[in-house]
Amino acid sequence: MKVQRAHVVKLYPDAGQEEFLRQIGGATRFLWNLALYQRQIWGRRHELNRFSQSKELTQLRAEVNWMTACPSQVLQQVLNDLEKAFQNFFAQRARFPQSRKKNRGDSFRFPDGKNTLYERLTGKGGRLKLPKLGWVRFRGWRPLPGQIRNVTVRCDAGQWFAAIQYEYEITDPAPRTLPAIGIDRGVAATVAISGQGRIKGPEAYRKALKRLQRAQRIVARRKNGSQNRHKAVLRVARLHRTVRRVRADFLHKVSHWLAKNHGTLVFEYLKIRNMIRSAAGSLAELGHNVRQKAGLNRSILDQGWGMLHTFCRYKAAERGGQCLDVSAKNTSRECCKCGHIAVENRGSQARFLCVQCGHTENADDNASVVILKRAVDCGLLPVEALHYLANKAGNTVGHFPTSCQ
Repeated sequence: MKVQRAHVVKLYPDAGQEEFLRQIGGATRFLWNLALYQRQIWGRRHELNRFSQSKELTQLRAEVNWMTACPSQVLQQVLNDLEKAFQNFFAQRARFPQSRKKNRGDSFRFPDGKNTLYERLTGKGGRLKLPKLGWVRFRGWRPLPGQIRNVTVRCDAGQWFAAIQYEYEITDPAPRTLPAIGIDRGVAATVAISGQGRIKGPEAYRKALKRLQRAQRIVARRKNGSQNRHKAVLRVARLHRTVRRVRADFLHKVSHWLAKNHGTLVFEYLKIRNMIRSAAGSLAELGHNVRQKAGLNRSILDQGWGMLHTFCRYKAAERGGQCLDVSAKNTSRECCKCGHIAVENRGSQARFLCVQCGHTENADDNASVVILKRAVDCGLLPVEALHYLANKAGNTVGHFPTSCQ
């Protein structure tokens, strides 16, 4: 089967190349905002789409000199992305497309991988050739097993990166006979694995929250348009970049271990977008426990539940495994021993005590076993999948299992 992956490298453009990259970023931002404005004003009346706007793009490039210098394929990709954004909005998968602002992470894509050259210069260094930009040095070289499909260039906190997407062929993996596990995602512990304990995440955002608040207060005191304000904004962006990297590194390691050592990963189906909605309410009807709900929302986003599910899904598929989703209703209130469901079973955040059979256990560990049992009850897994629970590893919170290190 064909697999598409992306390799991210850090670019080191010279002064002229960096100026040209910023020019492309400004052109794509201008085109996005202009096309979005057209659709907002005349979209329904004239039935605008990416094909009709592409015809007008040719005329626009002929009239605006600084847009002529930008690669035409890059500008065409902006209209394609806007079309997808509207499709996601009408399908209720995303909010209405927003206008782009200057110095807010310029990003653009070179869609033709055949015109892209990727070469090695030193141990970890190399160079990348892009249309109209020439050779750009980068760090992070590694051999790519397939053909380059496209390259996405973005500016992140003042630094330039290129995501090189490539496609390669792999043999269809044989179905795995490794044990199945249930995975409960939580706030106190990022994941609880049935029969193998819990793993606590780094909580990168919570640890960086004070520094972020201090840096954002400095931004608020700076004069708009000044160099000092630009430096303060970059400082905030770098802190957010560090938080993202720490979280992604942890989730990649956990998902790799889960997919490598297990055949089937069973998750509870969570509508995370609904779970993190604000509790502020409206002027007519004010919300309750707003501060507590805001703190819970931050903790949920800090754990990266959605990213973990995405990483596990594609990594398990590559190895012949699978990811399954079961209903999340009452997973924290059901006893894994007798199946009794009651609100009183969940005495606290960490403690589970069944009021019928007396079974007591950590609440997250109990929920992970319930999740796995539901996959068996629904016929998604054979009954033998539960036999693995007899051998508990007894891992402590915050540590990977031994085979993951």
